[in-house]
Amino acid sequence: MADIIEKELSYKVVGILMDIHRQLGNRYQEKYYQRAIAVALKRNGLDFKQELSINLNYAGEKIGRYSLDFLIENKIVLEIKCVPELKPIDFKQVLAYLKAEKIELGTLVNFRPESLVYKRILNSDLIGSNN
Repeated sequence: MADIIEKELSYKVVGILMDIHRQLGNRYQEKYYQRAIAVALKRNGLDFKQELSINLNYAGEKIGRYSLDFLIENKIVLEIKCVPELKPIDFKQVLAYLKAEKIELGTLVNFRPESLVYKRILNSDLIGSNN
């Protein structure tokens, strides 16, 4: 059986997200959840970058920029949504970030439903390459 990628860090982050959802509920805009996550990550002693701006390149040329909601411990991309339901494009967005930044694990989280929805997304280009 394969090891769970970033098991302890991932569980810690999901616990933080669940606590925020439990305390704030599901009625706020994304920016308020982002602020709460930043506070909670700091309080838990986790290193993170917020709204990290990254160049998008093609054939060695910059063609644009994109922004990661959070990069936690340089190991997990965290993308936040506040939508009625997650769509395939949301998963593709996180996967594109993972591939561009060569990171193994992303977490896509949706604060809008009654119960927090979170999905782990793996960069299949990197899984198993470190073993």
